[in-house]
Amino acid sequence: MPTVKVRNLKNEEVGDVELSEAVFGAELNEGLIHAAVKAFLASARQGTVGTKTRGDVSGSGRKLWKQKGTGRARIASIRSPLWKGGGNVHGPQARDWSYSLPKKMKRGALRSALSERLREGNLVVLEAFKLDQPKTKDFISALDKLGLEGKTLIVDSLDNANLILSARNVQGTKIVSSGGLNIYDLMYHDKLVLARAAVDELTALLDPKREAHGKAESANEEASAQTEATEEAA
Repeated sequence: MPTVKVRNLKNEEVGDVELSEAVFGAELNEGLIHAAVKAFLASARQGTVGTKTRGDVSGSGRKLWKQKGTGRARIASIRSPLWKGGGNVHGPQARDWSYSLPKKMKRGALRSALSERLREGNLVVLEAFKLDQPKTKDFISALDKLGLEGKTLIVDSLDNANLILSARNVQGTKIVSSGGLNIYDLMYHDKLVLARAAVDELTALLDPKREAHGKAESANEEASAQTEATEEAA
């Protein structure tokens, strides 16, 4: 079981915390992480771009001149793509780009990314990120003392108003909750800061035993339902 030093905002060691081997000791699975990031970015696309076809543009459907005898090229409609202001052919259309991955794949990608941040030495566990007042200067000073430079992701409670207000104007820094942690933010930011409470929450959310327990419960419910149906039929 990996053990990490717990620090305070003065970068002083105040204890140790044992991390779950299943969550923070997973092997690196680049293919799984890539698939999760790709799915996240696809779901973030708006998909609102769209061009007008000849059925969408304005204009009469009347034939402008007779087919033969004028010496001009034949024409059927002013909305033809050959005319200025006509419809577009094979242009992009509004669509939903999103697709979902199985929950086990999403959680597996998060476990792999968290474990890699730990192996890189880019994971910091804090006792608590408590600021006396919402001041950006105090927040930046705390990051400097902790030696956190560059893009930093902080996982803490969203009820920590002073932290959120202090960090909202700092570029390259983002605050998320344990339930709001996603694979893209985890890979985009170089440093990861976890509040001690967030460690327990992530362990509970991503523990593979939880998935197995959920499967067992659903199987028991199905078996109970089948038994009841059989008894009622008898």
